[in-house]
Amino acid sequence: MSESTLLKKLLAVSLVMAAPTLLASGDAHHDQLAHPVSHDRSVFKPDPSYDSVPYDAERQLEIYGGKHKVTVPRPMLEWGQAIYQNGPLKAPGHGWGEKNPTKNQLSVYGDWRTAVAYNDNGTTEIASVATRLNIDIDYQITSTERIHAFVRPIDGGGKFSRCEFAGADRDDCKLELDGNLEALFFEGDLGAITAGITGRHNKFDLPFAVGLMPLLFQNGVWVEDAFTGLAFTIPALNSPKFNISNADITFFAAFDKVTTAAVLDNNGDLADHNVNLYGVTTFIDAMNGYWELGYGYVDGEGDFDDLSYHNITAAFTRRYGGWLSNSVRVVGNFGQNRRGSAKQTADGFVVLIENSLISSKPSTLVPYFNLFAGFDTPQSLARDAGAGGILKNTGINFETDALTGFPKLDDSANNTWGGALGIEYLFNLNRQIVVEIAGLQTRKSSTNRRAAGDQWGLGVRFQQPLNKAWIFRADSILADRENAENLFGVRFEIRRKF
Repeated sequence: MSESTLLKKLLAVSLVMAAPTLLASGDAHHDQLAHPVSHDRSVFKPDPSYDSVPYDAERQLEIYGGKHKVTVPRPMLEWGQAIYQNGPLKAPGHGWGEKNPTKNQLSVYGDWRTAVAYNDNGTTEIASVATRLNIDIDYQITSTERIHAFVRPIDGGGKFSRCEFAGADRDDCKLELDGNLEALFFEGDLGAITAGITGRHNKFDLPFAVGLMPLLFQNGVWVEDAFTGLAFTIPALNSPKFNISNADITFFAAFDKVTTAAVLDNNGDLADHNVNLYGVTTFIDAMNGYWELGYGYVDGEGDFDDLSYHNITAAFTRRYGGWLSNSVRVVGNFGQNRRGSAKQTADGFVVLIENSLISSKPSTLVPYFNLFAGFDTPQSLARDAGAGGILKNTGINFETDALTGFPKLDDSANNTWGGALGIEYLFNLNRQIVVEIAGLQTRKSSTNRRAAGDQWGLGVRFQQPLNKAWIFRADSILADRENAENLFGVRFEIRRKF
């Protein structure tokens, strides 16, 4: 034994022997509840031995819940550091400062949807096959800064590349090419950027985005649109006094591409020019749930100046008693002042109540019951042409497919009330089936409404992943409409993710 090793052992033994004396004498600082205890060899046992058991790799995986690497479809293009890959990672660059290292990662990914459908929308019957290609282009500069673009090259103006084999344009195929950008924006965190510039750790976070960007608030009920503007958020606020554990406030403004059903051009289409938008929204964790509050102003210019309006919203979501998840939302509009005798297009409000029961299989079996009541002409603050109406999330019978023109019940909540009752089953999280009945009643006292009469619908949806990249989906709807032709639709869709 070397001299240094012997000295180390003697020092360790002397410290152990001196510990009780030091504790008793008070020379060492320690908690008053801590005190030496006698050693009990019976509480220690030797490690188990598995020498007689053959090694089983599968059993070793089961120790961790059977977790294993999942093979997923890779983006069609990856340059630089790949997404969600094993290390070691390459050393980052410091073009944005040592406190904000760069990644320089480019990814191109998306999906390709193709559907064949027979749709009877009451006044028209069309059988067609349509296709849509969604491509996201993402350039990750740092962990918090990126440039993102989104294109849909084979559809435009709400029309998709398609072949119709029944209907007015039977035996006609159309290729809709569109080179326009659907989104192009820069997003980042001012705190991280400041840290990179100054070389000091940032003491604040201020995420922001600028450009042609999509925004979605309240699951798309209040805002679901892509417009040219800017937005920033003050995150991670709290208040012990008011029992608020977390809150954030987002401010946003848009100056082009703002779309809302309240502002239409001379052809009756959504006008996306000469309309500005200013708003603020907040998310607050409190009262054993969370609040979503917002205010926005749609500012029409030129020929649309009399269509300007204010919009407010409030929503509260929480779980009750371990058996019910509930959200209550209100969206209202006011302040529109039309010229002459023109009708107001944003002058009402809607109450939305979303309920889902927590079953014995809470992750896979979800019964739900959603209700709504609309008064006059409620509008979302902003909605893209393909986003559907304000009742889109109420049920599958109020939702179209943004591809084949799949039929739906009236989704405007314009002087109507009703709801949807359904059940969703996800099996072993490997497929989905939804069965739903839905309906709406019109306010007989009002003639200012879009629905001609009461409507009832039965809808079914089925989805099955064929593998990690391909998904099959089928939808069907049968609806009875008072004072209007009935609806029927059936469609089958194949989707390829990349």
